[in-house]
Amino acid sequence: MEFGYFTLSDNHYENNQRSANQFVTDITNEALYADQLGMHSAWIGEHHFNSLGVLSSPEMVLSFVAARTKHIRLAPAVNVTPLHHPIRVAEQWATLDLLSGGRVDFAAGRGYDAREYAPFKVNFAENQSIFEEGMEVLQKLWTADGRISHHGKHYQFDDVRITPKPIQKPLPTYIGSFSKPSIELAARLGYNLIVAPFAASMSYGGLRQVVDLYNETCAKHGKKPGRVMCSYFTHFYDTPAQEKAQRERHIRYYKECCIPAFPNDPKNAPPSYRYFLEICERMGKVKPEDLSENSVLLGNSARITETLKKVEDAGIAEVICYFNVGMKPHQQVKEEMDRFMREVAPNFKGKHMERRAA
Repeated sequence: MEFGYFTLSDNHYENNQRSANQFVTDITNEALYADQLGMHSAWIGEHHFNSLGVLSSPEMVLSFVAARTKHIRLAPAVNVTPLHHPIRVAEQWATLDLLSGGRVDFAAGRGYDAREYAPFKVNFAENQSIFEEGMEVLQKLWTADGRISHHGKHYQFDDVRITPKPIQKPLPTYIGSFSKPSIELAARLGYNLIVAPFAASMSYGGLRQVVDLYNETCAKHGKKPGRVMCSYFTHFYDTPAQEKAQRERHIRYYKECCIPAFPNDPKNAPPSYRYFLEICERMGKVKPEDLSENSVLLGNSARITETLKKVEDAGIAEVICYFNVGMKPHQQVKEEMDRFMREVAPNFKGKHMERRAA
């Protein structure tokens, strides 16, 4: 099992003195540090208008990281595909794949915040349809030998060929999933899957059930199952005082960042987002002591290793760790990243062990 660095650049906190510019700089440094530590990948979220996170251009940060590294894989987490024209998305990420020597893992999703859609004049209520068509267009543009035309509901164009093309054939592509329609789309198009454990637990019962559903759906569509990854909030502690601080930090993230950003009004949430109503309701009721391995890696190295062994047994190929959540100071984030790679990662086989031996 591989391990990566992950962030959604959460910065929407009351009385927050950390500027967006400072946090984007910190995140960039953390991604570079992840490569130094031997992490497999860096996954950078896309958010707009400080509705939850403050990093709006993951492709720019990752191109900066690509120029200064040789090993770490580079991924958005996720590209909010309906906000962009698929031709432009295909061009940008194909270019990064070329310049990085084939290190891109492209990941896409619909997002969940209508406030990010409105200024771009994209219909939030139709984003499932826009997303599905956009993903089909991306696949065609990346794989076509010649020029293609497309006449769909949301996108129409003639005689288009993108340059450059990705050097990976195919470009590894993931669908970020909170729901069954996303799993269905990933399986139908032959894409890989990335899920959040807390959503997997709420919607399906756990990570193993998600992996089984994805594999079954791939078989139904005649596709070979790809990789299934998951993200995990990650907090180390060794003392009761540290545990209290980490748990409170995470509850603050739920209440000040997530709930305000998620669709939580039945009158305004499109049908495809109704499951978010339950997520928001549960988040609002969670107490610090309620946090469990269904959503968060919490504890010392032995405890976190024990949880991740269960994740590995469920069929998860890679875990990307969200260390810098909840206003955690930059230096503490780096210390926890270092501790994870020294004390947790060596308990699992993966390319990080090859880097360590070298």
